[in-house]
Amino acid sequence: MKRIIDFYLKEWKISPYRKPLLLRGARQVGKTYAVQQLGKSFDNILEVNFEADDQFKSIFDHDLDPHRIVRDLALHLGTTITPGKTLIFLDEIQTVPRALTALRYFYEKFPEQHIIAAGSLLDFALKEVGIPVGRVSSLYVHPLSFFEFLCATKQTILAKAILNSSLDNPFSETIHEKLLTLVGHYLAIGGMPEAVDRWANYQDPQACVEIHRALIDTYRQDFNKYANKFQLLYINLVFNAVPRQIGSKFKYSLIEGDYRKRELAPCLDLLCIAGIAHTICHSAGNGVPLGAEADLSDYKTIFLDVALCQTVLGLNLKGWFLHPHQEFINKSPLVEAFIGQELLAHAHPTQKSNLFYWRRNTKGSEAEVDYLMQENGQIIPLEVKSGTGSTLKSMRMFLDSHPQSPYGIRFSTNNYSQHEKIMSWPLYAIAGALLQNQPETRASYESLF
Repeated sequence: MKRIIDFYLKEWKISPYRKPLLLRGARQVGKTYAVQQLGKSFDNILEVNFEADDQFKSIFDHDLDPHRIVRDLALHLGTTITPGKTLIFLDEIQTVPRALTALRYFYEKFPEQHIIAAGSLLDFALKEVGIPVGRVSSLYVHPLSFFEFLCATKQTILAKAILNSSLDNPFSETIHEKLLTLVGHYLAIGGMPEAVDRWANYQDPQACVEIHRALIDTYRQDFNKYANKFQLLYINLVFNAVPRQIGSKFKYSLIEGDYRKRELAPCLDLLCIAGIAHTICHSAGNGVPLGAEADLSDYKTIFLDVALCQTVLGLNLKGWFLHPHQEFINKSPLVEAFIGQELLAHAHPTQKSNLFYWRRNTKGSEAEVDYLMQENGQIIPLEVKSGTGSTLKSMRMFLDSHPQSPYGIRFSTNNYSQHEKIMSWPLYAIAGALLQNQPETRASYESLF
């Protein structure tokens, strides 16, 4: 299946300023597949999996001269490596920290050689080894967005329509309802590539559920790779707590048992590094960057993928297929998490994206805006409404108290509209909403057609 990340990988391949590349993201989001697809545009691809073959590790035990490393890799695999025509792919590189260090020397001494590294737990190794500043670049990979889901499920005509949509030209009610139905499908199937591929080919929800369960088991099995033995109980508790607390401020006190925050909080950090969970930090939202006014002790959380989130909770997914409108209302925290997942998926892949929200706790005048977004040096508040009616009181409070924010965006089951400073986009149209102010990224979306 085609992904937007493919566009950026091709751009990397032809760039005269190319550096060794790290593909970063949680397990099973499609990193290896993306590199293999890129490899088809080379004469050959030399794929090294450090977990599958321990013998590769010894190649990096000696000096880190890139020419020697390439020679030994070619000899070990019995193949020819031609700079400019061969792609070297170092998979599961986190198991060999010296291989990470070696990347800087490819940039300095062998820049003509295309080399990509990836790993399911790569960010843990990077915390220990670090990234050579200015010598290695990164691309971040997330689960498929709803836009990519449409393209993967042969709904490219609808995807094109969303890309060209605008507030003053809403879809007919028939098309609007069809797209909301497909959002319901996405909320059940999620964006994990294997599940999307299974759905695209067989339309079997139960088969997708089995994939979700297997993925959750895999994530749990990974705990002992990055948590110490004293944290294994705590990290499992936090893993289960994240889906239960989406849509509200995360509280360790709600985790059943006599546990302390100082025992549990490091485990949430581990899940975030692994890409399984994401925090949405409170920010005052007065200016950019949002992180400058963030309260790191006040945050909400979302899970890697909305379908996996429901798998952890043991929810029945049939409602998303039978009566999605009712599910949008009954499972509003999941709809809010869906928009957070979309914001991450649509962020520029060259930088790690963080999520923020705003809340005012003034007695008698409480308010909360689900997300804050930086756009062209301005702060844009985003509200998520799973029903059709809403006064948008919190949004209006934010805009009144932050006159530097030019407008707000509401995502809901309503059709396109605009009233004063509030733009209303349907849940399915976040790609269209974001492209209004990011025309330079349009080509990456059109590459899916």
